[in-house]
Amino acid sequence: MRVLIVDDSTYIRSSLRSLLTENGYEVIGEAKNGEMAIDLALDLKPDVITLDNILPDMTGLDVLKTINTDDFTAKVIMISAVGQLSAIVDAKENGALHYLVKPFNNTELIGILKELDEQF
Repeated sequence: MRVLIVDDSTYIRSSLRSLLTENGYEVIGEAKNGEMAIDLALDLKPDVITLDNILPDMTGLDVLKTINTDDFTAKVIMISAVGQLSAIVDAKENGALHYLVKPFNNTELIGILKELDEQF
C-alpha cells in the first residue's frame, strides 16, 4: 500500500515514515503544507494519505475538499491535535475515513491500515 504523509512537523513525518515502513507500507511522499500535499496527492495517486488538520497555509479540511473528486480514490486518515467533535464530523463528511487525535496510538493506526489493506 502506497502512503503519502502530510504534516508540518518534521518529527511527526519522520515518526510516521519509520512506523509505516517498519510495518511494510511504502511511503511514496511527504508534504509539509497544503499546497504541496495537493500537488503530491494528485501527482502520485497514493492509496492512503495521512493528513494533519493544521498546516501552515491551509487546513487539512481544505486539502481534503480540494482533492476529494470523483476520480480520486485515496483513503484519507486525518491525524491532528484538533480533536473537537465539529472538526471530526467535518472531516468525515468531506471524505476522511478515520480521524485520529494526536498523540495517537501507533497500534490503532496500523490496525486501520491493515483493514484498508484487505480492501486493496
